[in-house]
Amino acid sequence: MNDDAADWAGRTDGVRSEDVSFGADAGREVQKAAAHRRKAAGRPVDWSTPSPARMYCYYLGGKDYGRADRAAADRAVAAMPELPDLARANRAWLGRTVRYLAGLGIDQFVDVGAGLPAEVNLHESARSAAPDARVVYVDNDPVVLAHGRALLDDGDRTIVVDADLRRPESVLDHPELREVVDLERPVGLICAAVLDGFTDAENPYGMVARLCEGIAPGSHLAVSHIESTPQTRAVAEEYRRSATSSPVVPRSREQIARFFDGLDLVPPGIVPLHQWHPDGGEAQVRAGLCGVARKG
Repeated sequence: MNDDAADWAGRTDGVRSEDVSFGADAGREVQKAAAHRRKAAGRPVDWSTPSPARMYCYYLGGKDYGRADRAAADRAVAAMPELPDLARANRAWLGRTVRYLAGLGIDQFVDVGAGLPAEVNLHESARSAAPDARVVYVDNDPVVLAHGRALLDDGDRTIVVDADLRRPESVLDHPELREVVDLERPVGLICAAVLDGFTDAENPYGMVARLCEGIAPGSHLAVSHIESTPQTRAVAEEYRRSATSSPVVPRSREQIARFFDGLDLVPPGIVPLHQWHPDGGEAQVRAGLCGVARKG
């Protein structure tokens, strides 16, 4: 690991660089991410606290996680062995959803709680159906921001912005977002596997409602969320025991439906991930629910 990469991985609250795993073939990406470190709002990275974003990367077979993330993720998988399948099913749903929305003529997307770059990213799915699509990735995790800016942000039609869903106005009023997305036109507002990271006390329903107030008629909200089952509740308990930086909060179908209040659900409604406009080969994982709704 060269000096730039060591600066990114090593100067993080005393955690040694060897506590961070980027994978053998990720060197160039890590160097690019290191160069973007200061763009992550100047926040230090605490590799000693498991991060759900980095754990999710681990579930997907990615490389951008540390030892604490891997250990916490392994405990969660022990509680629910299907967890990696659930993560992959969510990514597959995201791709199908974005292509569906692009097919409706939507050519601008805001991905809230975007997470770390994956094998296939939202802007790639969008442009497979709408070549001129504009995409804004929104997150506030410093590792996500650094890697996203290094690997996804082209400074033009795809950008990564630092904003917190807990303050919805910081999302849609972000000046960089406004340069890319025209909020007077329909947008695809994506909340994929992010709302289950907030407790009821934090009022995620209010967060979503305020976001939807700021988008144009004809826009669509897409949500995926962990359903409350004995296994997912066991996963939530493992996250609590691991003291992750944010929790996992499984919810019932009825509770998930509340995120779409005031919007018109499109068929097939709220269903398991693999049942939403399947294109063949989807893993049948039933612990995750999803839906897409239109703002009238």
